[in-house]
Amino acid sequence: MNQKKPSFSTDGEQVKIVRISREKDLSHLPPPNTQRWVVRRKAQVVAAIRGGVLSFEDACTRYNLSEEELRSWMSLLDSHGVRGLRATRMQEYRPVAERHQQEAMGE
Repeated sequence: MNQKKPSFSTDGEQVKIVRISREKDLSHLPPPNTQRWVVRRKAQVVAAIRGGVLSFEDACTRYNLSEEELRSWMSLLDSHGVRGLRATRMQEYRPVAERHQQEAMGE
């Protein structure tokens, strides 16, 4: 059976992500000038992309995000759920090889 992969996992957390309308309404998304990216806002952007409200490229442009950063949000959400989007946990969820490489470079 073809099951659609969820756009996010709450793993017991109660998080309101975004109400996605069929009219592709962007008013429920974070404002374009957002600078403080909390878990909820990151998850809203990812859900909007996966729901067809916003394209990946448009999200990068609208929020001045690099493709790498936005892809990391999507990957962390898939791998670790909403908790993975916490900035304080980013280092913890990075692959071990990547962490060792950064430590060797003194970052």
